Amino acid sequence: MRVLFGRVGLARPVAALACALAGAGVAYLSALHAPARVNGAGSVIYEIYGRVVNVADGDTITLQTDEGQRRVRLASIDAPEVGHGQVRPGQPFGQAARKSLEAMVAGKTLTALCYEKDQYARDVCDLPGEGGHTVNWQQVEAGYAWANTARHGEYLRDTSLPAVERKAREQRKGLWAQAGAIAPWEWRYQCWNQGKCAAGAPASSP
Repeated sequence: MRVLFGRVGLARPVAALACALAGAGVAYLSALHAPARVNGAGSVIYEIYGRVVNVADGDTITLQTDEGQRRVRLASIDAPEVGHGQVRPGQPFGQAARKSLEAMVAGKTLTALCYEKDQYARDVCDLPGEGGHTVNWQQVEAGYAWANTARHGEYLRDTSLPAVERKAREQRKGLWAQAGAIAPWEWRYQCWNQGKCAAGAPASSP
């Protein structure tokens, strides 16, 4: 893992430097434990180089690195949920979204550009894609993920994605070919937490 930080000037007086470093340490610790909450493109903090060995769903992969395996959550997007047993049924197009991501990255060696870890210890990252776009962007463009506008956009780093999502909706791509699509963050609350799953919705289909 390569960490990307700026250099601190060495010409400052020792006392001023110590004060600045102390303040920076507090700010760093605060940022480290905060969830991904950036409106607009955030700054990449570190990189992870590895091979994709698993695609769990439409927005989560596992990278095999020299130091071991790292679970990566794609930043700025939220894909339909796949099923996790009877108490947590999957959404329509959950498996289709997983297969879409799998087709783009499975078995590839790549460098993930990362911002932080989420509450599940997953690295929150962008994945390089083709045509100058991220894989995150491509999932939304193909109609297999939402721009993650939950909590008033607190988790949205790429602010171009809502417009990309609107275009995919208009063209009825991917999951937008079926009426009544429910955003994953609403599904998790209504179905998984409240037990109010959409009637007749096939788990993780098609």
